[in-house]
Amino acid sequence: MVKIMDLRTNGYLNILFFLVLLGVHVHVKGENVVFNVEHKYGGLRGHNLKQLKAHDVQRHGRMLAAAAADFQLGGNGSPTGAALYFTKIAIGTPSKDYHVQVDTGSDLLWVNCAGCNRCPTESKLGIELTQYNLQASTSGKSITCEQDVCTAMFDATSSDCKVGKPCEYMVTYGDGSSTGGYFVKDNIYLDQVSGDYKTSPLQGNIAFGCSSKQNGDLGTSTNAVDGIIGFGAANMSVISQLAAAGTVKKMFAHCLDGVKGGGIFAIGQVVEPKVNSVPLLANRAHYTVSLKDIEVGGEVVNIPTSIFQSKSKAIIDSGTTLVYLPRKAYNALMNKLMEKQQLKPSRDGDFDCFMYRGSVDDGFPPVTFQFMGNLSLTAYPHEYLFEVHDNEWCIGWQEGTPGKDGDEIFLLGDLLLSNKLVLYDLEKKTIGWTQYDCSSNIKVKDETSGNAYTVGAHKISSASTLDSRMAFTFFFSIISFLCYLLK
Repeated sequence: MVKIMDLRTNGYLNILFFLVLLGVHVHVKGENVVFNVEHKYGGLRGHNLKQLKAHDVQRHGRMLAAAAADFQLGGNGSPTGAALYFTKIAIGTPSKDYHVQVDTGSDLLWVNCAGCNRCPTESKLGIELTQYNLQASTSGKSITCEQDVCTAMFDATSSDCKVGKPCEYMVTYGDGSSTGGYFVKDNIYLDQVSGDYKTSPLQGNIAFGCSSKQNGDLGTSTNAVDGIIGFGAANMSVISQLAAAGTVKKMFAHCLDGVKGGGIFAIGQVVEPKVNSVPLLANRAHYTVSLKDIEVGGEVVNIPTSIFQSKSKAIIDSGTTLVYLPRKAYNALMNKLMEKQQLKPSRDGDFDCFMYRGSVDDGFPPVTFQFMGNLSLTAYPHEYLFEVHDNEWCIGWQEGTPGKDGDEIFLLGDLLLSNKLVLYDLEKKTIGWTQYDCSSNIKVKDETSGNAYTVGAHKISSASTLDSRMAFTFFFSIISFLCYLLK
């Protein structure tokens, strides 16, 4: 059995994934792929702020010639569970649909399997859960210990993994939840971009986890989905498997619609709009960049220079709801924000809150994070302040903890990423973003024809009764709390 240990501890910064290589072969020709992905709860506005924090805490305990693909986003309401966004993919022959959490903070694709112990059988998200049955799929095959795909996955398998035995795995998360099972290979069906607002079937054959047992919060019905699809950079992720076979380019983009919910996610080269990018920091488990300073209303916040040394890092995590700052940065930012109004917030649980009448956009300044390479992320008052009761507002900035090696880490979630188009180029190892209307469209390149096709925004409908004002737009949630990889 291969054990994948998520070692995230009490803070949000200590995580270590022992995830290695996964060999695959994809039998497919095509250009672009799209997903319909939806935020489970739709957005931040109008919900209990404690629920948002609870989601982040839980997520922090758990960190999927080239085609382009389109994923439709799904979910509505406030993020209170293990996943924020989910998408629908089809697996097997005959194919069946599975709703899986989309996560850029992890790599493995796994789905609940028939006969799974303590796997959820119902969900309050308004979706029908489906369990994968290997025996019911004519294209499905088990992976055994002696097969190259098993040994290549983790360099070496356990001594208990003998010839003819299933290639097993176990994923353990820092919050105590876990999933375990065995690896299989089967056909996966995605939406290949084939024209303006048009898609055609794209079939591949990939290896993924078949979950036979679960413990902890993964099995709760409140936010249950059929599994998780990781879009991390490791070779075992779905995008890496497809890219290794030459089926897709190893690049993707998401746009979170913080107004209407839903948004855009696509695999492939985005040619419109143009986006400036900066290099990702090397040897990191997550998408990490260098932060230069923070501005409030155009003025640089007086934060100790030691925090903005070369070791200062900012993790871009669309699976996290709020923003987490080192203590000194948090205190300096709060003092600057309250300076104009001369307010002294009081503590309400985990949040600083205050009473205020009137328009917060008129009374408070925007906050801008400046990065190396002249890129910035701005949050406006209506984005970082939450009205929890009549005229009572709480602040979305949160105080985090340093990494185990003492690094000062900034964890930047949807509070900053909403209404931006974010591009991940894993071939060039860069990331970039720009302010954008996520209810509109983008253009991705078809590598075979050289044509650029339009991909529009999506929102998977949900029967959830949660407040639809909570509309976040994101490409795939991306699983757990995006944290810091130990060196």
